[in-house]
Amino acid sequence: RIRRSALDVLPFRLTSGQKHALQEIAHDLQRHQAMNRLLQGDVGSGKTIVALLSAVIAMENGFQVAFMAPTELLAAQHAKNLNRLLAKSRFSTGLLTGSMPAKDRKRIVAQISKKQIDLVVGTQALLESPIKFQRLGLVVIDEQHRFGVVQRARLREKGSSPHVLVMTATPIPRTLALTAYGDLDVSVIKDLPPGRKPVTTIVKPSSKHDEVYRFVGKELAAGRQAYVVYPLVEQSSKMDLKAATEMADHLATKVFSKYRVTLIHGRLSQAVKDEAMSTFVLGECNVLVSTTVIEVGVDVPNATIMVIEHAERFGLAQLHQLRGRVGRGEEQAYCILLYRAPLGEVAAERLRSLAETTDGFELAERDLKLRGPGDFFGTRQSGVPTLRVGDLIRDYEIMEQARIE
Repeated sequence: RIRRSALDVLPFRLTSGQKHALQEIAHDLQRHQAMNRLLQGDVGSGKTIVALLSAVIAMENGFQVAFMAPTELLAAQHAKNLNRLLAKSRFSTGLLTGSMPAKDRKRIVAQISKKQIDLVVGTQALLESPIKFQRLGLVVIDEQHRFGVVQRARLREKGSSPHVLVMTATPIPRTLALTAYGDLDVSVIKDLPPGRKPVTTIVKPSSKHDEVYRFVGKELAAGRQAYVVYPLVEQSSKMDLKAATEMADHLATKVFSKYRVTLIHGRLSQAVKDEAMSTFVLGECNVLVSTTVIEVGVDVPNATIMVIEHAERFGLAQLHQLRGRVGRGEEQAYCILLYRAPLGEVAAERLRSLAETTDGFELAERDLKLRGPGDFFGTRQSGVPTLRVGDLIRDYEIMEQARIE
């Protein structure tokens, strides 16, 4: 059973899926062998809360916890939420990112080494800084497909065989191969928190562009907010793709002139990105035009619609992550995938898969068939494996039996 004090930090009840996952993790944490577990659940299923409670269990036993997120925006969001939930506890938290002033970074590093910080949330700065944990017991890695194998190994080396919990909403093929045949145990959260509705995904050709944006206009008129996502920042001479910068101007002046449209992309400074994102979070901005920088981003429950332009240019994991930015509230949410015809066979299958399911493992299995698993223990993330006889799809049951034995 989970210690009552671990659950006392929550202002709400866990779902049955969260409880089951937490029990599996708590069991692992009691063992002498280091945990290496994948926590999978669709975006919004409450993985972060399970990770927090796992951290509380580790901290109650005198260990420190490192929580690594792929972007500063997400790290800051995690730090804020964890701070709020742990406010009445005896545990101290800290945030370490690359853009912090050197003075602040040095202070945080010193506090970690003296065990004055029990839980540190950070980005790759956790790897790059000369951090020495006094007693690192648990490493949590959010959206693990955004980190390379080498990066994850470096964070583990910060402690003496710490437990490792990796979280993802869509395992990429290599992760799936490791899960089935390697040393990753799996916890799955199937259910969404009460009141959440599955996102309705619609696939449309770009010829329906005007019809789609009329629908977006209706959502905006109802007081909702919208995301519009593009694959490129600027027009490419090689590919006739709509660019986020140019289309943001077009949407602001022609399509949604009554509303405030904000642009965010990877080439902006962190301060500008944070400012743009905060205006959207606070409801001061109605439409956020973006590249994939919002793939892992903050929660905006009032955002109910996302339009992804040139959806055929995105990978399956990317599309699923992007879709997860909407549907965080109680209103019905929509993700509209606009594609440019003609579609290739693989691209058509990707979009069809997104429309048919919101199940992360189901999408990963389809991605496995489309892309092939990467090297089991290497850094290559996709492509056909160098097996001459075996087939990871066809021989699944045989390989799973071998793994058990």
